[in-house]
Amino acid sequence: MSDDPEPAENISGGSAGGGAAATFDPGDADTRAEVVVDRLGELYWQKTYGGQDAFECLVRTILSQNTSDVASQPAHDALMERYGPENLADALAHADRAELADTIRPAGLYNQKAEVIVAAAERVLAEYGSADAFDEFVRERDPADVRTELLDMNGVGPKTADCVLLFSGGRGGVFPVDTHVHRIYRRLGVAPPDADHEDVRAVLERDVPAEKCGFGHTASIQFGREYCSARRPACLDGPEACPLYGICDRVGVDPESGGVVDPADAE
Repeated sequence: MSDDPEPAENISGGSAGGGAAATFDPGDADTRAEVVVDRLGELYWQKTYGGQDAFECLVRTILSQNTSDVASQPAHDALMERYGPENLADALAHADRAELADTIRPAGLYNQKAEVIVAAAERVLAEYGSADAFDEFVRERDPADVRTELLDMNGVGPKTADCVLLFSGGRGGVFPVDTHVHRIYRRLGVAPPDADHEDVRAVLERDVPAEKCGFGHTASIQFGREYCSARRPACLDGPEACPLYGICDRVGVDPESGGVVDPADAE
């Protein structure tokens, strides 16, 4: 494992997205969730996060909704080239919707996301006065209060709010749950098979030490891309094909028949 092998095409922004490489002694994990996160940290990276500009992080995460980071990264880069980085919130609050939508087209749902981004910029300026003041709010206020305020923004859901808390605020104990995380931890048997996203988040934030939640989130996403895909997880090719095979319940996966269903639909 290198000091920072995390790809740039990642919700964290990779090595340019803030945070720092770190080392955590696995020790004797107290929960299965911690065992999984320790294995993923050894497989990929161990990092602490924080330091991203809060408003830019919010925009990046909105762009990532319902698409891959590989698709949203070009949209983010194009948006920053046209509207930022200086005075980004002001530029986006006054942006022409059609022009902004065309700029972020690679991210998909570009008309909808343009509306959400403009509304978020307007709200940040109206309620906090500036992007710097919003950044200070995210970093210094009680995380529960910050999360509540973020969730009150149109188009901002739990994953988006948690990513801002993690990658900008650097808050420990925050484990954002996206599609990969939701699938993986139910398939592993760490969370109940019928758990929704918030239920999975509650399990992980309870059972994973606060300092490991950040890289637990990003490394889980990488594991989902490389091994534990929705339609054809690596375990179908046998025990040697997946580094977590020995600690996984494979809920919804039948290696003998090759059948794969959502864990909630498993018998």
